[in-house]
Amino acid sequence: MSAESERSQLPFEPNKKRQKPAKAKGKQPETKQESGKKDDKKPSFTKEEMAIPKVVSQRMIRRVAVFCGVPTALGISTLIVSYFLLIYAGIKLTPVAVLLVNMGFFGLGVLGITYGVLSASWDEHRVGGWLGWNDFRTNSERMVAAWRETGKKNV
Repeated sequence: MSAESERSQLPFEPNKKRQKPAKAKGKQPETKQESGKKDDKKPSFTKEEMAIPKVVSQRMIRRVAVFCGVPTALGISTLIVSYFLLIYAGIKLTPVAVLLVNMGFFGLGVLGITYGVLSASWDEHRVGGWLGWNDFRTNSERMVAAWRETGKKNV
């Protein structure tokens, strides 16, 4: 069974596959003047066919805002809280501890971008779960399969 048949097609992926032009053996390459319109390469898919549907992209944006925005806000509030603790309560926190907590929250924010995109349901007609763990697993498998398929074609 090939990798292409194992991989389920994305809901917004074009149905057609690009066909490579067959090379003619023993034929002389045409010059620009002889080929005429050969230089005008048209993409095999239109922008509308390749675009992510608006419903899906809005779903991704909402999830990224939550999974990236909350940790980033916590990272910023870590600095503010540590400042107020020092100035008004006289509690001196170790700068390294504040830095590590701050970096941890910002790191979670960066990971939240990826999780927000991959945990959204890529099916236009299905909203998906609240945390999106099942969609994350499905979309991660699709992405890895597409990388492997591309790697095989490039070798």
